[in-house]
Amino acid sequence: MEIDGRDVVVSSPEKVLFSERGETKRDLIEFYLAVRDPLLAAMGGRPVLLQRFPHGAEGSSFFQKRVERGSTPCVETTVVSTPNGTTSNALVIADMAHVAWAVNRACLGFHVWPTRADDPDHADELRVDLDPTPGVAFTMVREAALLVRDLLAELGLTAWPKTTGNRGIHVYLRLEPRWDSYAVRRAAVALARELERRRPDLVTAAWWKEERGTRVFVDFNQNAPHKTVFGAWCVRARPGAQVSTPFQWDELDDDFHPDPLTIPVVAERVRTAGNPWAGMYERPQSLDPLLALHERDMAAGLMDAPWPPVYPKQPNEPPRVAPSRAKKV
Repeated sequence: MEIDGRDVVVSSPEKVLFSERGETKRDLIEFYLAVRDPLLAAMGGRPVLLQRFPHGAEGSSFFQKRVERGSTPCVETTVVSTPNGTTSNALVIADMAHVAWAVNRACLGFHVWPTRADDPDHADELRVDLDPTPGVAFTMVREAALLVRDLLAELGLTAWPKTTGNRGIHVYLRLEPRWDSYAVRRAAVALARELERRRPDLVTAAWWKEERGTRVFVDFNQNAPHKTVFGAWCVRARPGAQVSTPFQWDELDDDFHPDPLTIPVVAERVRTAGNPWAGMYERPQSLDPLLALHERDMAAGLMDAPWPPVYPKQPNEPPRVAPSRAKKV
């Protein structure tokens, strides 16, 4: 296939990747070409972690962090780090040929960095991950997303939602490129805690699963340094080929559900209505209102929230032990 002036070899283009309607590797590439402008707006110029499914959406998968330098001369990469300091050459989505190159390797999941390859020191996105715990219905996730929108609006910030392609919702803030990922995570912790204060029956900022109950978990650690999030406009490895789909807030009514947002549906949405996130890229915002919440919490004596176990111990972090285990010590 000739894509963006490059010849991209696609092996086994008729290989079925999604069983429900029989979409093939070629169909997946053509979907991404159909949504190219919003897709490149969302992840163009960013490093990505590839989740590959050699046997299709219902088969096993593995993550590819590294693209070997020199093995594919036309592919752009950049050096990224893991929490323990290990570096690797990650694929950069420089154009649609890079997307097709990854799809040819059965990539059914682009996990996107919150930094650009040309500015790795500044995270220009805060991602609010509304993660449904077991027993949480999508109606609760929907209500939690509206709570996020309203709180951010009180702070003078505009939130931009998308489905995760599965059971959750992500809410994005597009930021001025002034803060590193540590500052963005501090802001995300403060936001999660304030949401829990307002609706403790609905949402939780509890890191330990035993404390969450049947509530929507606001996963602040998705903003920790070197963390990636499933990309907007990317197709999930589900039999129905559901897409992680940006949408307008007024769509989030009682009838809204992510499952109908499949490859053909989303391609038609973009064809007829364009990019619902277009305004997000035109108006990057300040992190200061959320950092002020963080400073208020620290002044009140709160500690930092727990970090994932792969990260070095952080200043002001509580012990990394589940509460039930700590009580036995």
